[in-house]
Amino acid sequence: MKKLALHWQILIGMALGVIFALIMTNFSWGADFIEDWVKPFGTIFINALKLIAVPLILASLIKGVSDLKDISQLSKMGFRTIATYILTTIIAVSIGLLVVNLVKPGSTITEETRAELVESYGGDADLTRQNAEKQKEAGPLQALVDIVPSNIVGAAGSNANMLQVIFFAIFFGIGLILIPEEQASPVKKFFDGFNEVILKMIDIIMLAAPFGVFALLAALVVEAPSADLFAALGMYALCVIGGLLLMIGVYVSLVWIFTKKTPSFFINGISPAQLLAFSTSSSAATLPVTMERVEEHLGVEKEVSSFVLPIGATINMDGTSLYQAVAAVFIAQAFGMDLDFGTQLGIIATATLASIGSAAVPGAGMVMLVIVLAQAGIPEAGLALIFAIDRPLDMCRTTVNVTGDASVSILIAKSVGRLREIPLVKNWNDNYKNRK
Repeated sequence: MKKLALHWQILIGMALGVIFALIMTNFSWGADFIEDWVKPFGTIFINALKLIAVPLILASLIKGVSDLKDISQLSKMGFRTIATYILTTIIAVSIGLLVVNLVKPGSTITEETRAELVESYGGDADLTRQNAEKQKEAGPLQALVDIVPSNIVGAAGSNANMLQVIFFAIFFGIGLILIPEEQASPVKKFFDGFNEVILKMIDIIMLAAPFGVFALLAALVVEAPSADLFAALGMYALCVIGGLLLMIGVYVSLVWIFTKKTPSFFINGISPAQLLAFSTSSSAATLPVTMERVEEHLGVEKEVSSFVLPIGATINMDGTSLYQAVAAVFIAQAFGMDLDFGTQLGIIATATLASIGSAAVPGAGMVMLVIVLAQAGIPEAGLALIFAIDRPLDMCRTTVNVTGDASVSILIAKSVGRLREIPLVKNWNDNYKNRK
């Protein structure tokens, strides 16, 4: 009997997790059972993926930069990568503003619902606001200061310091380019082997993916807010999800236009990473799988994927930027505010810059949303309105973040002549058959 492809296994695991949780909620002890005996397996799965994020970035990025042979190639690819990421982020924010202004979901929020949410989630909103205040109080160049680590061992000790790890890896790779080949060769061979070990670890971890997402989705269902709150904020959620779907359409169109790769080829190639991103809500945790899918299933050469994807997982947050635009205007509408064109242009600029720096900030998207709200003069207390459904929407926007990283990597690979023709791989187990 033919084994099911990974993305089908993940989908089945997600569906069974939801069904199991819905059944268990009919028992008084059901929620506690899932919390104590099911959710920990989801946490273990996420931790296993995060465990290899830093070593993967170190190995793959050092190898990718050193394989570029000279500094001119690095600067060429780097400029194109950053420029493309910024362009897609601006498109994402603009789509978010267009959708939320057309639908106007803020009118569906009643005073009773608003008061209930403020009372329930006011403490979380206050904590987020405090974190954002610390970020705003820092100097204008603090983001640059935070990129350069004073101790690489300390920086590598936390996934929150991914930008610092990337800086060190690029710096190290440049050093390998500048020294004689005979001296650089042993170091490059070490990182080649190190990278292969990490990729094999990914393969092993992904065997548990269906069980991990089962546990994650079951826990999400029993921890979710009441149905009444979902109904009250339903239009807002639909605006975010609709905008995110449009953004995926933009990615598919760009890939189709510039690389001639069909939408089905691209989506089939990246779908396991999308589903994992949806389950984990973490671009960093999904990065190992994203890199494997892009290299083995989309035809992107390693020297491109190992450079573009780690940077994208850190600074390219298109889904988060789109959500920030929708959330800011939604909160303004809920408070009866009318945002003019200039203010909304400011939201585009702020959300774009916030997405670049969000990886270094605790609370990422929600914290940076406070800065977007402050720039637009929107009451920060409105954060409490969206805390109720932020978790499922976070899952959706992380999926878009990962899709954006993959699409940019294939675009950059095409532009520098590093995109190879590859047949569509039908089974996850085929990934390593031809790996050298």
